Amino acid sequence: MGLLSNRVERSEIRPGDHIYTWRAVYAYSHHGIYVGGSKVVHFTRKKEIESSDSSDSSSSLVSEVPSECQTFPDCGFQLPNSGVVLTCLDCFLRNGSLYCFEYGVPSAVFLAKLRGGTCTIAESDPPEVVVHRAMYLLQNGFGNYDMFEKNCEDFALYCKTGLLPVEEPGIGTSGQASSAIGVPLAALLSTPFKLLVAGPLGMATVTAGMYCAGRYITDIGVRKDVAKVEVEKLSSHPGFRVIEDEGSVNRRSEERKTLLPMKRKRER
Repeated sequence: MGLLSNRVERSEIRPGDHIYTWRAVYAYSHHGIYVGGSKVVHFTRKKEIESSDSSDSSSSLVSEVPSECQTFPDCGFQLPNSGVVLTCLDCFLRNGSLYCFEYGVPSAVFLAKLRGGTCTIAESDPPEVVVHRAMYLLQNGFGNYDMFEKNCEDFALYCKTGLLPVEEPGIGTSGQASSAIGVPLAALLSTPFKLLVAGPLGMATVTAGMYCAGRYITDIGVRKDVAKVEVEKLSSHPGFRVIEDEGSVNRRSEERKTLLPMKRKRER
């Protein structure tokens, strides 16, 4: 258990684990649910807008879907109007290291973490429930991707806990999204304390304290505005419908396909 994140070996992960890998020299992380058999279900932008948004700065928390996998022929399975995708572990990691998101951590440990998006105070549901949610969303979608309200970490957190904001979201449950907002916000809010602190060191201490406090109160395990939502009833949840495209839901129901089991290509 490190101060930055929890690096693990492939042999240590189990179905139902929330895994992630760092991108762009630790600038951000991409999250998913390991469902066994070297397969990961994760959330990204929809197929039809991936190429047009690839150069957009708002896509910094988006992972590209592999165009072709040399190991699994079904790697990259994704319904046309859904951002939920199934890939192999190799394509998910993209040569990056493997990390396991921690659940049920003590408050002191949570506050000691230097980065958001690595752990939560919330407890995880049983692995079989987590895998069921991930596979159900693979076939039914998770709505529209949004960097701050509904990103890959929000998807994984929901699969693990079943928790969603009960009202219209201003920011989702993602720890790294909260951190991205929290650093400049903490610096801004700590400005009035300049006269009460002695020099740059005191200013940095106040800013760090406000940043940690902000991360803590926005954690899904502490927030009071979240509730358990069954995955089968997700589309009718008020907070979910706010950023869900009803047209996409209707089209998905008509275009739903049967997912074939992922098979490994034979080695020559």
